[in-house]
Amino acid sequence: MTNEELLAEMASHVKANLGYIGEDPEREGLLKTPMRVAKALQFLTQGYDQDPAEVLKSAMFREDYRQMVIVRDIDLYSLCEHHLLPFFGKAHVAYIPNKYIVGISKIPRVVEIFARRLQVQERLTTQIKDCIQNTLNPLGVMVVIEASHLCMQMRGVQKINATTTTSDFTGAFTEIKTRQEFLKLISKPLE
Repeated sequence: MTNEELLAEMASHVKANLGYIGEDPEREGLLKTPMRVAKALQFLTQGYDQDPAEVLKSAMFREDYRQMVIVRDIDLYSLCEHHLLPFFGKAHVAYIPNKYIVGISKIPRVVEIFARRLQVQERLTTQIKDCIQNTLNPLGVMVVIEASHLCMQMRGVQKINATTTTSDFTGAFTEIKTRQEFLKLISKPLE
């Protein structure tokens, strides 16, 4: 099936769903909505077609640096797999190199690739950590994600100020002192 055929098939289902909720999919404001939704879903789930490990491997460099490397405040947008509603926030990622460093722009790319799949925040956190650990083999990796979930804010309990924080870590970050250093550095405002 070509991409155009796939989009047309998705759009036909969106059009049907508009009718199921009581809308008139033929009214002027909704005529192009099914295709817009199909294209948006394709964009928001493009991470399935990308390999985050290959992204990291494309920019690995030998370097004798063994201190913490942090990329913080990485914007992320994903879709909750339970309701297909967005969740969004920030990821903070650290690793301690072991012979190899990676181009720093590749860390946000890894976050984005995993976020552009249907997700739960807990799995997203672990997938980012595992990918970096398994690809770079660093002395340790730590990932913290802070996010707001529209499935909790717009429906269900409707708690608009609630945020969710998840973390996962390996290696050197199992030491409390190392974790505390990371948490202190991500909470400190940039000056």
